[in-house]
Amino acid sequence: MSMNRAVAIVGPDGKLLQPNLIFEKLFGDTELLDRINRDAGANNGKSDCQVTLSDGRAFWVETIPMDGGWLVSAYDMSERSAKERTDTLTKLGNRLMFHERLTELLANPDLAAEGAAVLVVDLCRFKAINESLGRHIGSRLLGSVADRIRSALASADIAARLGGDKFGIVQVGQPQPQPQSAAALASRLVDLIGRSYLVEGHLIDVAASVGIVLLPTEATDYDQLLKNADLALHRAKSDGHGAYRFFERAMDEKMQYRRNLEIDLRCALALGEFSLVYQPQLNLRLKKVTGFEALLRWQSPTRGAVSPLEFIPVAEDTGIITPIGEWVLRTTCLKAATWAGAQNVSVNVSAIQFKSPNLVATVMSALGDSGLDPRRLELEITESVMLDAGGRALAVLQNLREIGVRVALDDFGIGYSSLGYLRDFRFDRIKIDQSFIRGTANDAVGRAIVRAVASLGQGLGMATVAEGVETEEQMARVASDGCTDVQGYLISRPMPPEQIDSFLLSRSEKAFQTASGDFVPSDRRIEPL
Repeated sequence: MSMNRAVAIVGPDGKLLQPNLIFEKLFGDTELLDRINRDAGANNGKSDCQVTLSDGRAFWVETIPMDGGWLVSAYDMSERSAKERTDTLTKLGNRLMFHERLTELLANPDLAAEGAAVLVVDLCRFKAINESLGRHIGSRLLGSVADRIRSALASADIAARLGGDKFGIVQVGQPQPQPQSAAALASRLVDLIGRSYLVEGHLIDVAASVGIVLLPTEATDYDQLLKNADLALHRAKSDGHGAYRFFERAMDEKMQYRRNLEIDLRCALALGEFSLVYQPQLNLRLKKVTGFEALLRWQSPTRGAVSPLEFIPVAEDTGIITPIGEWVLRTTCLKAATWAGAQNVSVNVSAIQFKSPNLVATVMSALGDSGLDPRRLELEITESVMLDAGGRALAVLQNLREIGVRVALDDFGIGYSSLGYLRDFRFDRIKIDQSFIRGTANDAVGRAIVRAVASLGQGLGMATVAEGVETEEQMARVASDGCTDVQGYLISRPMPPEQIDSFLLSRSEKAFQTASGDFVPSDRRIEPL
């Protein structure tokens, strides 16, 4: 007989025999015995189930057949239930508890009508802290964050750790005709969590972002409610650390649109809905088109023409950009190998593609299959690629250089610009973002930046490409400022591949002269790389 369980033998006639002291103490009436007889009889004696009595007490009851009767073992679920619903690290509730309480709230409209809100809290920079200082410090930090969350709550509020550095809160009993109560709690949480922590001698700073859903809500189940809170949280994080945002229906509509766009993107790749157009790049010294940039286009049968500004970010976020990028690379190399003029071709490579361990092998395969001279292929990368703290980006760039591929730094000046990038790797070309080119002649700041980048390129032996040139005045200006190449509508709009040969035949040096004559002053000439 166990000394920590209620144990008894029940005879064939259903009468209680030989109960231990715990059984006698817990069950002074016959309610449990009636349930045992009924459940065990229905299951031919064998039964394992939770039994909740009329007084609310819950027990786990096991019955085993024995000489026509049953051996009964029961233990109180209350202590086990509390442990199963508590996060061991923070001593807050866990995801199971949060799920049960929210489900209960949704099932009781009267409770929700009194005023309630669900808040989801996420820590910013926690992963970096965990990796740099160790998981032990990270765990201690989470415990301190939990203490501050408790201090911000009213006695009826519910708090739980949902996993990792994410917390859930249910604020109850606070009427929210105007959501001031939830906003006040969110603001308090952002302030408290954002204050510095001293953990084992380390001064640590984190920030909190909060997503809020007010109840009653159109969400009818736990999953939908939490999804809405996560959408609000995502909006808060995108607006900057230490912010809170309320869920709005437009967020869900945007997410649904994005999800459908992702599905259509995958189908587009499989069904061959993508195409490429090519925009000429003019060398100012030679006054000739020396290369083209390959640009991706998507003509959807249901959406029509979809802007790259719309679908490229989704492709990058979902990883679809990697197979799309490989298709672009292979298709471009095959096409460029047929050009009679042997012009160079530029292909954009995103930071996501650059992280692929197969990038160099894919480039080599595309060159081998097409027969394109590696020196005619240029890969354009943005400054985000260079943020690779592990140094892998530089190793990949060196590998590409070794096989003869050219590399350009795209959109220079608008991202995480650092002269260190130009010191660490000798790019073949620097592309100056069009936002600095399209200003008026009176834009002294923009022009100073163009001149500075052009001068820098000249000093480092790197060509400089002015993007977005649309007028003769802009052409003359960037030429005078020292740029070596231009790209933009003044030269040509992007064209389908079948028009490239006719375009090259129709152009002469005279066609690229501006009203001011020669583009490049004699004292600013440099040889293109």
